[in-house]
Amino acid sequence: MSVIKDIEFVKEEYDYEVPFHITGHVSTSTKLITIRLHLDDGIVGLGQASRSFRVNGEVYDALWQYREALLELIKGMDVRNYKRIFDEIDKFSRTAPSLKAGVQFSVLDALSQLIQMPVFEILGGRKDFVESDMTIGIASLEKTVERAKDAREKGFSVLKLKIGEDLKSDIDRVLAVSEATKGAKYIVDANLGYSPKEAIQFSDAMYKNGVDIAILEQPVNVHDFDGLRLVRYNSQYPVGADETIKTKYDALRIVKEDCADFINIKLMKSGISDALAIVEIVQTADLKLMIGCMGEGGIGIAQSVHFATGTGAFTYHDLDSCFLLKNPDYIRFRAEKNKLYPTL
Repeated sequence: MSVIKDIEFVKEEYDYEVPFHITGHVSTSTKLITIRLHLDDGIVGLGQASRSFRVNGEVYDALWQYREALLELIKGMDVRNYKRIFDEIDKFSRTAPSLKAGVQFSVLDALSQLIQMPVFEILGGRKDFVESDMTIGIASLEKTVERAKDAREKGFSVLKLKIGEDLKSDIDRVLAVSEATKGAKYIVDANLGYSPKEAIQFSDAMYKNGVDIAILEQPVNVHDFDGLRLVRYNSQYPVGADETIKTKYDALRIVKEDCADFINIKLMKSGISDALAIVEIVQTADLKLMIGCMGEGGIGIAQSVHFATGTGAFTYHDLDSCFLLKNPDYIRFRAEKNKLYPTL
């Protein structure tokens, strides 16, 4: 048989190599819930939830209370019928999306062991690997340049630069990084930190100095659809939506209101079921996709590696928390410099 018998939650915590500073927030560690899905035949499927109060409104201690409710929904269901299980877990789309993601992947992971086929092949098997960017958090100009140069020396051709706290400082830092790492591409992420006017000013400054920006990501407040569209219409660079999009319904609104060129899918915001729907919506609308992470380690990054290689849907891959954390376990994937390979 291949039916679900139990769900186990395991606490994990990893420190960052250096404090991770984004607009309005600094993290020194990440707390995770690793999910072990037990089948009646002894197979254990793995998944992981990386909660975010800032993005999802999730409280770490509260998520532990969902275990029994989740088990009640899916106990006795056969992982070969994974879409039926996904439909049940979709009930957690708004209240606990990171748990939704982790449990959905654990179902696919259990199925992959049952049929001896890696998850990325179940999802389509379109790529053998993806190349991740490297994120440089907000820091002094000198530290930002130092970390950017180090990332380039390690083989990262796309650098993600955090901005959004101070417009002048951001302009100075990005220009300095551009000068020091010629040939790289840049994703700049304001994490809601700018007004539309500031975002347009930043874009103008970058364009005048010839900076090769691939995406200006989430420049304005999460609810400011009009502001996001205004920036898109007045920026020389593609504009990406991140925190604004959690579910497939959010993606539909972005498309309908013409607010972005890129959509950043994070499994911790959407779960696998909504992420699959968002891929279809975005591709139908002829927009582009990037995939990101939220401090996952171990099996958590593997979830996104398998999703990205399986669907082959993404232009950019921001799956670097395995490089930013101290000693995370690499489970169901392996890394060669900036390349991430899914494994069974």
